[in-house]
Amino acid sequence: MIGDWLYGVFGPYGYIGILVFIFLLFYIDSLIFPTLPEVFFILSFMYDPTPYWGMILLLVGAVAEFAGVTSLYLVVERIRVPERIRSVADKYSKFLILNDERMILVNRVAPVMPFTGAFISLIESWEIKRAWFYLILGYVLKYGAILLFANFFFAFFSGPQAEVLSIVMIIIVMAVSLLMAYRKKKREGLSQ
Repeated sequence: MIGDWLYGVFGPYGYIGILVFIFLLFYIDSLIFPTLPEVFFILSFMYDPTPYWGMILLLVGAVAEFAGVTSLYLVVERIRVPERIRSVADKYSKFLILNDERMILVNRVAPVMPFTGAFISLIESWEIKRAWFYLILGYVLKYGAILLFANFFFAFFSGPQAEVLSIVMIIIVMAVSLLMAYRKKKREGLSQ
């Protein structure tokens, strides 16, 4: 089913093709625009639903996300950002649930802070090393949990059932994230 589709697109390049795809997907997601990495992460796991493959995917995604956020951070550090934009970013950060780097963890569940690398650069009170720590911690917690559930599904259900359950799980994760982001933005609008 979904595994067949994935194999049809990336199969000619095998594991290496999928790893390059995951790297590019997470890099683009953390640098430029959302790419729904959760969906493609789980589809890539379905290529070979083993803990070993899952750990490799987790590592490649973490490296890609770290590289994407750091690239954006470096770009924003190198350009002259108008004080007005810095002021807007600073004011926005004060409306967030947390005002420091821990917000990166919250952003994993309620994505209300776009362009994380830019935020790390623009908010002067944030330290890059702490931001990297929370970035990787949040990534490992979120995608590690996704892998644990997917691995459970593949261990106890047949291939097609496990695939469907894994996709439903991702849809639920995304729906909860969107709902939390919507509620947070609505609360921010009321407090202004």
